[in-house]
Amino acid sequence: MGFPSPAKDYAEGPLTVDKICGTGPNTRTIKTASGYAVIDVSLKPKQRDTVLITYAGQTDFAKIMGRSLITRDGEAIEGEALNDVEVKGVVTFIINRAIQDDDGCPVM
Repeated sequence: MGFPSPAKDYAEGPLTVDKICGTGPNTRTIKTASGYAVIDVSLKPKQRDTVLITYAGQTDFAKIMGRSLITRDGEAIEGEALNDVEVKGVVTFIINRAIQDDDGCPVM
């Protein structure tokens, strides 16, 4: 039988995406063109955050810059157009494939 291993108290479980990204009841995982994005719906967006938005019937990612949102294609949404935007959550993690096919913007 022997003695129990003292290292047993220090053993860690396997590393998972859930542990790394801190997914939970307030997070959503969204499939993107190049991988996945983890969205936290409980965070309040702040300057320079990337957020998931719905605008004009479409879902897109945008960066908060001043009083405007800059979408992936560089379009600025500002002024009264912001009234039609719904922020779904703040992007907390982006999971992409390491090998890209000449993608100039592997983040989105």
